[in-house]
Amino acid sequence: MCRNIKTLFNFEPPATEDEIHASALQFVRKLSGFNKPSQSNEAAFNLAVAEVSAAARKLLISLQTTAPARDREVEAEKAKERSRLRFG
Repeated sequence: MCRNIKTLFNFEPPATEDEIHASALQFVRKLSGFNKPSQSNEAAFNLAVAEVSAAARKLLISLQTTAPARDREVEAEKAKERSRLRFG
């Protein structure tokens, strides 16, 4: 599951709330072992997703770099090329 978590720092345009939430959701799914929690665990699961999202957002805001921001489209093309070379 965690292979789907993408780097969110130092991109232009910056990461969206949806991207941060999706990464937090994948992280909590991996930790808990639940793709969809039971009703009795849903509140704890959703709270964990919200707290991880908040921590990730805080981290992304506080990080600093002198490197130029990466372009999302260029990085997507690189990933497609790596996939093509790997899987043919």
